[in-house]
Amino acid sequence: MSDSKENIIRGEVYVLTDNIDTDQILSAEYLKVNPSTPEGYAQLASLAMCGLPEGSLPFIDEEKGKAKYPIIVAGQNFGCGSSREHAVAALGASGVQVVLAQSYARIFFRNCVSTGELLPIAAQERLCEKLVTGDSIEIDVENQTVTLLKDGDKYKTDPIGELANIVSAGGLFSYARATGRIK
Repeated sequence: MSDSKENIIRGEVYVLTDNIDTDQILSAEYLKVNPSTPEGYAQLASLAMCGLPEGSLPFIDEEKGKAKYPIIVAGQNFGCGSSREHAVAALGASGVQVVLAQSYARIFFRNCVSTGELLPIAAQERLCEKLVTGDSIEIDVENQTVTLLKDGDKYKTDPIGELANIVSAGGLFSYARATGRIK
C-alpha cells in the first residue's frame, strides 16, 4: 500500500517474467465489459490477470474481488499484444498501483499514463529474478530506487519524471485540466 508520502510506494509484489501480453492480463472475451460504469469497473477488477496459465499463483483475493498485490514485477515486454485499454483498466481497478518491469510494450505504457490507472516504472535490473511473489519492496519514485525490504538491497529505476504527475492526477485529461492546459 502507499506510504504517506506520495512518491513512496510500498507493498507486496506479484512476480511474472517476460512477454506478459494483454490476453494474460485480461482475456479478450471480457472486452465487452464497460469500465466506465461502477459495475463494469468492479467486474474488471475481479478479472485482472485471468489469462495467466493454469497453476499460476492466485492474483485476485476471491473474497475482496481485488488484487492481493499492489505491485507487479515483471521482465521484458510487459503488456505486449493488443492495444486494448481494458487490460490497464483491469489492473488499476484491481488495486495495482505500479508495474515494475524491465521494458514495456509502447502502447501499454502509454495507456497506463493516459488513463492514470497505474504507474509503469522501468527497472534497470532484472528484478523478476531477485524477487518472489509475496516479497515486499519500497519504490521511491522521486529518487528512482527500489529497495527490497527482505535484505535492504537497492536497485535503480529509469526516471519517470512528469509522467508520475500525470498518473497521480488521474490521467492525461485530468492532468491537462489541473495544469490549465485545457478547460
